[in-house]
Amino acid sequence: MATVGLEHVDKVYPNGFHAVKDLNLDVAEGEFMVLVGPSGCGKTTALRMVAGLEDITSGTLRIAGKEVNDVTPKDRDIAMVFQNYALYPHMTVAENIGFALKLRKLPKGEIAAKVKETADILGLTEWLDRKPGQLSGGQRQRVAMGRAIVREPSVFLMDEPLSNLDAKLRVQMRAEVQRIQRRIAVATLYVTHDQIEAMTMGDRVAVIRSGVLQQCDHPQVLYDHPDNLFVAAFIGSPAMNLYEASIGEGARSVRLGSQDLALPESVGLAHPALASYAGKKVILGLRPEHLPSAGNGTTGPALVGDVDLIEALGSELVVHFTLDARRVRAEGATEEDATSESGEGVARVDPKSTVKVGERVTFTVDTEGLQFFDADTEAAIWS
Repeated sequence: MATVGLEHVDKVYPNGFHAVKDLNLDVAEGEFMVLVGPSGCGKTTALRMVAGLEDITSGTLRIAGKEVNDVTPKDRDIAMVFQNYALYPHMTVAENIGFALKLRKLPKGEIAAKVKETADILGLTEWLDRKPGQLSGGQRQRVAMGRAIVREPSVFLMDEPLSNLDAKLRVQMRAEVQRIQRRIAVATLYVTHDQIEAMTMGDRVAVIRSGVLQQCDHPQVLYDHPDNLFVAAFIGSPAMNLYEASIGEGARSVRLGSQDLALPESVGLAHPALASYAGKKVILGLRPEHLPSAGNGTTGPALVGDVDLIEALGSELVVHFTLDARRVRAEGATEEDATSESGEGVARVDPKSTVKVGERVTFTVDTEGLQFFDADTEAAIWS
């Protein structure tokens, strides 16, 4: 059991590229920590520095309380699971799992016992005599995990280990990885660009953008109380609807395009700083589930939009619509966030709704779910 601590860690490459900037992050014993962000944000570089595969330019890395900046990878008591499995094709499953123990020159009986125990944990017992080419993608991924588990490391590092799997198997393996990690209770640092994977797997999730840690917290906190526009836009599927807006007098209303949305007193209590934005531009965030119903008979706080597309998912309808408001593009996939004239939006409504493509409908707004961001700094407006 061990902890991992990164203190003011920087990574600057010889060409001057600053990949990781002043990263401070702690992973507790037994914790499943996920690093998430768009491609090229620095999350894999951070993982490789913990592994010892990249040198740290400045800052301190501690494992189990000891500084390990200059410790070789093999002496850091870590195990890494890669995206491409990295299995030996000429070896059986048992030989792949036990290879690291063989290199340590452990007795054959001890190796066999540890391999069997690991195979039991992973559900691989009946495939121990097979070679990787005879296995499915999910089975090969479990073998790769088994090779890491059998070493009984203090820390697990996982670099997008599920990205090569098909969608259905990926969902199954998410649960499988969590179950295994809970059972062995080892501090785990897991890298992914998939925010759904991050939200469903992590005890805590660290969101990184351009080498800078944006926010690190429990998944639901990131979803409900993002620190800034980037986190709000990156976390959630479908993504949050974001619009240019202006706050009315006393923060009792917000204007989007030609529409005014009344704000109850509870919104002001949840966002005390909003009162100082009266008459000013802000960015309004509205998640799809906070537009729960659509129809001409809707009452209460509402927005009117034109329906462009409907996706029927059985449990809900995903309704794509357009408002006469300027939508802010901040999905987090690129650094080229821009504002468009078209106010596209997405709502998740009751499957029994009679809304139709081409109609102009009124969407109920759950004002308790509204989020607000400073138009200049993109920081969330709370207190």
